Amino acid sequence: MEKRILGLDPGLAILGFGAITCTQNPQLRPDTTVKTIDFGVIRTSPDMEMGQRLCVLFDDLHTVIEELQPDLVAIEKLFFYRMSNTIVVAQARGVLLLALAQHKLPYVEFTPAQVKQALTAYGNADKSEVQEAVARELDLDEIPQPDDAADALALALTAWFQI
Repeated sequence: MEKRILGLDPGLAILGFGAITCTQNPQLRPDTTVKTIDFGVIRTSPDMEMGQRLCVLFDDLHTVIEELQPDLVAIEKLFFYRMSNTIVVAQARGVLLLALAQHKLPYVEFTPAQVKQALTAYGNADKSEVQEAVARELDLDEIPQPDDAADALALALTAWFQI
């Protein structure tokens, strides 16, 4: 059985994405293979008007979804740390959720602490520890760059661990 999971790290300037494929032998539950399909970011320029930036996210998200054909999407839950940034991320997240709804894709949400716990067994782990865990779990030679792409892969792995 194969499952494709797309992780999305919402942001307006940079939206990270990372897709994995998980193959499981139904007779041997522990016999699981997880591989990276693709990862990267969608960028928008701060010189653009807000509506244009949201349109870029929307169009590029549709392209990513159509190319990667995920079965499930994992998204970072919105958390509040600076009100001005939270509002902007919430707008980008709304576009993301609309794109998922249009493709009729199921999604799960995780807090940063849940991702850290799933990958490092410690909910207050450093970002570098999570990134190292992503590289280790996916058998990558290097930590995925930029950070937003590594975060998206961490979300996808967390979803796989929860299934």
